[in-house]
Amino acid sequence: MSEYSPLWISIKTSITATFIVFFLGIAAAWFMANYKGRARGILDGVLTLPMVLPPTVLGFILLMIIGKNFPIGKLLSKFGINIIFTWYATVIAATVVAFPLMYRTCVGAFRQIDVNVINAARTLGVSEKKIFWKVAVPLAWPGIAAGTVLSFARALGEFGATIMIAGSIPGKTQTIPIAIYFAEVAGETGNAIKWVILIFIISLTVMVASDKWAEKQMFIVSSARRK
Repeated sequence: MSEYSPLWISIKTSITATFIVFFLGIAAAWFMANYKGRARGILDGVLTLPMVLPPTVLGFILLMIIGKNFPIGKLLSKFGINIIFTWYATVIAATVVAFPLMYRTCVGAFRQIDVNVINAARTLGVSEKKIFWKVAVPLAWPGIAAGTVLSFARALGEFGATIMIAGSIPGKTQTIPIAIYFAEVAGETGNAIKWVILIFIISLTVMVASDKWAEKQMFIVSSARRK
C-alpha cells in the first residue's frame, strides 16, 4: 500500500468536495441573496449550521441519514449501494463542512453588487439566467474565488465527521488529518509530524496563491466597473 495514500485521498476528496460546493454554494447564495420570504432567517440558519456545529455532531447526523440502519441507508442497501466507510463518505463529510464557507462568502459577494446594475439589466429585458451568468457572477467573482479556496482548505482539514462516517481505512478513507491522529495515538510522532508539515505546506501554498490571484481578480473587476 502506498505510503502517501493519505495525501492522494485528501487531495482527491478536497477537489471533489470543492467542485460540488462550488455549484451548490453559488446557487444557494444567489437564491438567498434575492429571497425576501419570511423563512429567510430559518433557511439561512440551516444552510450555515454545519459551520458552527461540532464535526462529530455532523458526523452523527450524517450517520443517521445514510447509515445502514436508517431509512435512506436501508433504501440504498436494496440497490446494493453502501456509502458508509467508503471514499464517497469522505466526500460527503468534506462537502457538508465546506458548504457553509462557500455559501456565506458568496452571499456576501452577491449582496455587494449594486442593485441598480441588476435592475438596469432587467429593464433592458435581459433574462434572469443571463443576469446571473453575465452580470452577477462576474461582479461577485473575487468573493466566489475566495469562497472556493476557503472551501478547499476546510475540506482538506476535515476530521471529525469523516472519521465517524468513513472511518480510517488505509488506502481507502484515511485522509491526512486522520493519518496524523492515528500516527500520534500509535506513538509514531515522527510520522505525525511529517503529515503535519505536508498539510501545512499545502494549505499555506493554496492560501498564498489564492490571495495573489484574488487581488488580480479584484483589480480586473474594479477596472471593469470603472469602465
